[in-house]
Amino acid sequence: MSDPRHTGPSAPNPAQQQKPPGTTGEMNPRPDHGEDSYRGKDLLTGKVALITGGDSGIGRAVAIAYAREGADVAIAYLEEHEDARETAQLVEKAGRRAILLPGDIGEVAHAQSVVERTVSELGGLDILVNNAAMQRTHDKLEDLTIEEWDKTFRTNIHAMFYLVKAAVPHMKPGSAIINTTSIQSKDPSPELLAYAATKAAISNFTAGLAQMLGEHGIRVNAVAPGPIWTPLIPSTMPEEKVKKFGGDTPLARAGQPRELAPAYVLLASDEGSYITGAIIPVTGGRPML
Repeated sequence: MSDPRHTGPSAPNPAQQQKPPGTTGEMNPRPDHGEDSYRGKDLLTGKVALITGGDSGIGRAVAIAYAREGADVAIAYLEEHEDARETAQLVEKAGRRAILLPGDIGEVAHAQSVVERTVSELGGLDILVNNAAMQRTHDKLEDLTIEEWDKTFRTNIHAMFYLVKAAVPHMKPGSAIINTTSIQSKDPSPELLAYAATKAAISNFTAGLAQMLGEHGIRVNAVAPGPIWTPLIPSTMPEEKVKKFGGDTPLARAGQPRELAPAYVLLASDEGSYITGAIIPVTGGRPML
């Protein structure tokens, strides 16, 4: 059994900075998405999953895991770059189909088209993973613009509603919706004011939606990551915070995307058949009170 303090790189991290939304290839160290470690158990054989923010970070780790569990995967992401193509190749290497769906899910028409293309090209929709997010860091309120506030809410929570509205008519009993919230929903950092507020909304949305869709046999849950080493970090945080990122957890390191994937598999599969309305924290020991 591995010592959890040493199953990923520890802080301090090398100094680095990127422009949003960031890319995997420029990160040092490169995140571990389970490319060489995840072993499937046929838990999602024949299923179709749509993952937003599926090109990198947590979304890529979930795409790899789902494919190796037997699911075809639709990968929704903001803009064209190598990360999305690499993720699709990893899905296909696992013997499953992958489709790429670039564009802004904060736009209603695009969110609807992402669902429709998934259904038409992959033959249905059994699992919706609402994972895409926008995050920016500001120390002063005056630096957070109204436009950025609106875009953060549109990307992080409004898009979830658009996607759920479009997806549920295609989902059968046994289907699953999994939302990515955050430790920020319970322990907000002031410099992440907009992001943290959306994550609290996502947790509440998850609880209410689970009750609404229970009578249809559709389970709704969320995963709450703590500090996870993804492109969002060097592209949205000051260099000094990047260097210290994850060092304040009891395990003294940031989590790797692969360490989130088993939670998303559990919530998508029949292994989690009596779990709905739940939030699973994956925080390296930081409490969610």
